[in-house]
Amino acid sequence: MCRTPNLYEKYFKRALDILLSGIGLLVLSPIILIVALLVRIKLGSPIIFKQQRPGLNEKIFPMYKFRTMTDERDSVGNLLADDIRLTKFGKLLRATSLDELPELVNIFKGDMSIVGPRPLLVEYLALYNREQKRRHLVRPGLTGLAQVNGRNAISWEQKFQFDCQYVDNITLKQDIVIFFLTIKKVFVKEGISSATSVTNEKFTGSDE
Repeated sequence: MCRTPNLYEKYFKRALDILLSGIGLLVLSPIILIVALLVRIKLGSPIIFKQQRPGLNEKIFPMYKFRTMTDERDSVGNLLADDIRLTKFGKLLRATSLDELPELVNIFKGDMSIVGPRPLLVEYLALYNREQKRRHLVRPGLTGLAQVNGRNAISWEQKFQFDCQYVDNITLKQDIVIFFLTIKKVFVKEGISSATSVTNEKFTGSDE
């Protein structure tokens, strides 16, 4: 499975990612430091939640986010359910997308792009059908076409359709539109949770 990147993707998209993520890290550094301090006070250590995710061509990388959950466990040591461990402060971080700020480091490093399909769990790799696997033909993004068309409020199949639609039509104009629509979505706080979960239901596979 392969594809030929267009001129924008081949020569300019990565340069824009480096430039904008670098500016973002500098300009937002006071906010990043304040959020880090609040996470340490309210949720403890570690401040950063690090999880392995598949990126371009399914290469695994550590994705960084601010932690939003406690480490509360039951009597035998198992983590409690997400809705119990997700605090009001954690919900605020997610609602404002402030928990995503450390991903600017991933973008600057080249693990991710500002716009692209969201990086999902490694365990999902074995569950994708051939069409859904195409989402890994490009770098994953901080935001993407699926995020501005429902985020966690739409089905997995709809998300993957948007992801593949993006892979087939990467343009500067579309990236700009997605970027500004994302800012709008953050302010109106749309699609943060699914209909049945405080985060998102697990993907269990699709029919071919």
